[in-house]
Amino acid sequence: MMEPLLNNGGADQDVGAYNPGRLLDALAERLSAKNDAALSRALEVAPPVLSKIRHGRLPVGATILLRMHEASGIPIRELRDLMGDRRGRMRMSPQEFRPKSAQQPGEHQLGS
Repeated sequence: MMEPLLNNGGADQDVGAYNPGRLLDALAERLSAKNDAALSRALEVAPPVLSKIRHGRLPVGATILLRMHEASGIPIRELRDLMGDRRGRMRMSPQEFRPKSAQQPGEHQLGS
C-alpha cells in the first residue's frame, strides 16, 4: 500500500475534494520525478498534457490513468481516490457511441 501523501502546507486543501494536482504530486513522488517535465517523460506524455491536467483544463481520462497505473503500479481505484474522484464507476455520456442515424440535427459525433 502507498504511504500517505504529504500535505504541502495547504491548510485549505480538502483531502476529499477533486484535485488532479494531488494525483500528479503523488505520482511524481512515487516515480522520483523532480518536476512535471520528468513525470511527463516517465508517463510518456507531452508536458502540456500534465500542465492542463494540473490546472483543471483537461480531465484525467482512461488512457492517462492506465499510463499512470502501468508506470507506478498504483491501482486505478487508488489513483482516482488520490485526485478526489469518488464516483463508483465512470459512465459514458449519452451521446457517445450512438449510431449516426440516432443523432439529433446539429450534433457531432466524437472524433469528427
